[in-house]
Amino acid sequence: MGQLKLFDCDTTVKPVNVASVPMRSPFRYPGGKTWFVPYVRKWLKSLDSNIELIEPFAGGGIISLTAGFENLARKIIMIEKDEDIAAVWKTILGQGGKWLADQIVNFEVNLENVQTLLSLHPNSTKQRAFFTILRNRLHHGGILAHGSGLIKNGENGKGLKSRWYPGTLKKRIMDITMIKNKIKFIEGDGLDVIKKNMDLSNTAFFIDPPYTKAGRRLYKYYNIDHEELFHLAGNIRGAFLITYDDAPDIEKLACKHDLELERVLMKTTHHTKKYELVISRDLAWLRKMQGD
Repeated sequence: MGQLKLFDCDTTVKPVNVASVPMRSPFRYPGGKTWFVPYVRKWLKSLDSNIELIEPFAGGGIISLTAGFENLARKIIMIEKDEDIAAVWKTILGQGGKWLADQIVNFEVNLENVQTLLSLHPNSTKQRAFFTILRNRLHHGGILAHGSGLIKNGENGKGLKSRWYPGTLKKRIMDITMIKNKIKFIEGDGLDVIKKNMDLSNTAFFIDPPYTKAGRRLYKYYNIDHEELFHLAGNIRGAFLITYDDAPDIEKLACKHDLELERVLMKTTHHTKKYELVISRDLAWLRKMQGD
C-alpha cells in the first residue's frame, strides 16, 4: 500500500483556526481535538447518518459532543478510564449537571480556597467531578497527571482567576445536559470496548489514544498497547478514524496493518505548527477535502 503525504514542510495549507470551532467541552484538555472537528464533521457526513459513534478514549469529549450537538450520529458512546475525568462525565450525563454548574458559579477562586478544597478527599462522584474541573482549569495546560501544579501568573499576570470562567462553564455543562439522552458514558478500558463492538457494521469509531511521545507527561493512563490497537482497528467491521502523533513507529504500524495514512497540519496551544497522523481504511474523503 502506498502512503500518501498531503503536505510538504513548505505547504501553503493552513491549519484549522480553533477559534472558528464551537467550544463545547468543560475541559481544557491536553491533546484535545477541537482543531480536528472540521475533519471529523466531513468524515461523519461521508457515512450513514444512522451510525453509532464510539469514542474509546474520550478525554475532553469534544468529538462526541460535536456529533451530539450537530446530529452527526444516531447515538454516541463515550469511554474514559481515568476515574477523575469519568466522574465529570458521569455527573454531567447523569443527574448532577445542574449541581456541578452551580458549584462552579458559586465558588470563589483564590489561592487559599483552591488549595484548601484540593487538599480534601472527595466524598462523592459529584464532588470528585467538581474537584477535577477545578484542577483541570487551574493546572498548567489543563494537565491532570501526577506532578502537574497550579498556574501562578495565568493570562496577562492575572493569576488563577484568568483561567476560571464560571459563566461559560455553566453554560457548556447545561447545554450538554440538553443532549445527554443521545450519549452513553462508560467508565472503562477503550480497547475492551473496541473488542466488544468491533463486529457491528453500523458503528463508527473515533480513536484518539494517548500519544507515544507526550502521553506519559499528560495522562494518568498513558501506557497502552499500540500494537493491539492497530490489530483491533484492522478488524473493525464498521468505519473508524485514528489520530496519532507523527511518530515513525506509528507509521510502521499503519503500514503493517495495511491502513492508509495522511499527515494533517495543526497548531499547538503555543502556536507552533506541527503534523499529526490520520489513519483509516479509506481516506479519500480527507484527500478530497484538502483538494477543495
